[in-house]
Amino acid sequence: MRIRAVDILITVAVTAATVYPALKWGSSADVALSLLASVPLLWRRRAPILVALACGVGTTWLSVQDRLFDMPYGQLVATYTWAELTTSRWRLFAAVGTAVGVCVSLLVPQQSPPSLGYVGMMFVTAYALGTGVRARRDRIAYLEERTRRLTEGHEAAAAAERARIARDMHDVLAHSVGLMVVQAEGGASVVRTDAGRAEAAFDAIADTGREALVQLRHALGVLRDQRPEPPGLDAVASLVERARRTGLDVTLTRAAVPPVAAEVGAAAFRVVQEALTNAVKHAGARHVAVVLAAEGPSLRVLVRDDGRGGVPGSGGHGLAGMAERVAAAGGTLRTGPPEQGPGFEVSALLPAR
Repeated sequence: MRIRAVDILITVAVTAATVYPALKWGSSADVALSLLASVPLLWRRRAPILVALACGVGTTWLSVQDRLFDMPYGQLVATYTWAELTTSRWRLFAAVGTAVGVCVSLLVPQQSPPSLGYVGMMFVTAYALGTGVRARRDRIAYLEERTRRLTEGHEAAAAAERARIARDMHDVLAHSVGLMVVQAEGGASVVRTDAGRAEAAFDAIADTGREALVQLRHALGVLRDQRPEPPGLDAVASLVERARRTGLDVTLTRAAVPPVAAEVGAAAFRVVQEALTNAVKHAGARHVAVVLAAEGPSLRVLVRDDGRGGVPGSGGHGLAGMAERVAAAGGTLRTGPPEQGPGFEVSALLPAR
């Protein structure tokens, strides 16, 4: 609305400055041509080329008849407008047309050469002002778009970091608390009949709790701008040992394991951790096989149990978080029943680097 009001004011001012001399010293034809050279500015933003053409015809006609009593205000505003609003192709077309119109307006009535330079300078100034405004607007649009993309990038990075911390917290708490619950139940059942087994179970609970605290400090260290080394392949053995303390028969096989990046080792550790957690809490398994092996340039992580398989609704966010973690490391994950025999299998293929 404010832009429209500005256009109306400009049109009224230009029309008054162009028509008044024609009313005072010219004929009715001069008044009509003066209106043609100024009134179309009311639509200059909607059709800048057509408005420039209409104003140019009126202005040139008045100049050729030596009836242009003042400066070509309308054509100057029209030149500024198409320089600001049109594309490069239309600007070239309008610039050629304007140059031809100025030459005809000055050469036909045989104006002096200084007049050509003076008028040409006015039109060059109007064009420069229009292109300057267009460049400034384009720059602002570019900066706004760049700011929007940076904001989206920061938000996406923050969301990814929150998801990563949530996965770490889930893996640590689900695994450690699950083992502690199983060990506590086992210790409570034999506390009166076998003090040695009960004491071993409670020792295992303490060890599991301490390990959980270490991993929680690692997960929360990111929030304090700390970057401790994440657990990797070397820590898988401790996972297996803690699972054994629950009474589960767990075997670990390492076959020519290749050197891997820290992120890949952390992903492999979390896959084994989540798979063992599900085996202890949900599968009702007696035996679990954990295999770490080279497969071409990649690392194969395989965890297979002989339990009753996946229990709908029991996995919570574990399997989804496992899939996200493997995908983030550039690997692939398969979960489900093994090709032969009962149980459940988790198989991840991770790039070594």
